[in-house]
Amino acid sequence: MTEIQTSPCSPEELRTLFLFEKLTDAQVGQLCEVGEVLAMQPGPVFTEGDPATCFYVLIEGALVLSRRVGQDDVDINVTSDRGVYAGAWQSYLGDRAPQVYTASLRVTEPSRFFVLPADRFARIMQDWFPMALHLLEGLFFGMQRTNTELQQRERLLALGSLSAGLTHELNNPAAAAVRATASLRERVAGMRHKLGMLASGKVDADKLQALVVLQEEAVERVAKAPKLSPLESADREDELGDWLEEQGVAGGWDLAPVLVPAGLDLTWLAGVRERTGPENFEGAVRWLTYSVETEMLMSEIEDATTRVSTLVAAAKQYSQMDRAPFQVVDVHDLLDSTLVMLGRKIGDGIRVVKEYDRTVPRIAVFAAELNQVWTNLIDNALAAMAGTGTLTVRTGREDEHLVVSIEDTGPGVPAEIRDRIFDPFFTTKPVGEGTGLGLDISWRIVVNKHHGDLRLESTPGDTRFIVRLPFPPSNGD
Repeated sequence: MTEIQTSPCSPEELRTLFLFEKLTDAQVGQLCEVGEVLAMQPGPVFTEGDPATCFYVLIEGALVLSRRVGQDDVDINVTSDRGVYAGAWQSYLGDRAPQVYTASLRVTEPSRFFVLPADRFARIMQDWFPMALHLLEGLFFGMQRTNTELQQRERLLALGSLSAGLTHELNNPAAAAVRATASLRERVAGMRHKLGMLASGKVDADKLQALVVLQEEAVERVAKAPKLSPLESADREDELGDWLEEQGVAGGWDLAPVLVPAGLDLTWLAGVRERTGPENFEGAVRWLTYSVETEMLMSEIEDATTRVSTLVAAAKQYSQMDRAPFQVVDVHDLLDSTLVMLGRKIGDGIRVVKEYDRTVPRIAVFAAELNQVWTNLIDNALAAMAGTGTLTVRTGREDEHLVVSIEDTGPGVPAEIRDRIFDPFFTTKPVGEGTGLGLDISWRIVVNKHHGDLRLESTPGDTRFIVRLPFPPSNGD
């Protein structure tokens, strides 16, 4: 506990402090009556977050103001300037603002302060400076509203960008499913026509049974068809088309582009010719073509609808819809959902590398707000790379912290602006493209809300935003 002694208050001494130099003799005298001068030995004076009970003005000595950032106390002002003030300076706002100390104060050498109780300071401000008080109130609450509105705009801009991307991503598989369904309807109609021809009796029962067996074999081959390069596909289609034409199959060149991707090669089709007979071969080939094309279209529809389902699931994970704000999550699920939501922005020129440490335990966080952090950091990385480069998302554990690193191969952040990168309204983007609040909001979410740490490391070709989130003690090893 800091040793404190009371000493007489001198109006003449108070008038030497810049806060009081313009006051009348009566006002300075009243200050001495309601306040007191305290002499303090080195040590703490008040602590951030405690109820703000006093307003302090330094008469002589030295002080340090600090704020809590994660697990560390960061010095924000070290000074011996006479007249500097701290403490309950917002008491004039009353119940409309939290009346707590916004920083911690300690003295580093024997010091003297003029001290006013918070309620007396508020009353003096109201009585002596009513117009100034209204101006200060307007400035304080106006800035609060402005910050809130701009932060909301930043969120809406991000949401609009993500919504546009999601709409585009959903439209692609949906359109593919519609196209495949229309084609499938045509192929099924063709199969009905072929089935009618077979039922007319032109093909005996044994041959019909053989066709059913061949159809099942063809469907199995579709599922196991090898992936061919464009050059390999073209060569095989030419070979198969020529062979079908030689066997008397009209339009063999049109059938080959369907049969080759399905894995129905020349050797297998030669076997089909032997089992069905030359007279039935063309009909069999066309029947099998309808069968494999129908199977491939159904696979395409399945892939498209699965993609839609995956996107919807990612959007739900990203927004944390129907989930508690504070919950225990696997951070990799949050990162993956954010990458899916930003898929359109990532583009073909960006290579995404995930270096996940899957042994990292789950962590209790405000999941939706952390997704906003990932969005801001990844979006900045993509903007820095301008469409070409490598985005690395890395997770790991350092002591009792979960560490997430968002890395890009862009040109880096210039040294002269690194100290300002987390400042509100500071942006390097062109006018109209950025509010300058993305990193400020990210800082607030990580540092203030999760008691973690967010820092930047940057050299040309290697820029990293590193987020450290503390595990609760119960999650320790």
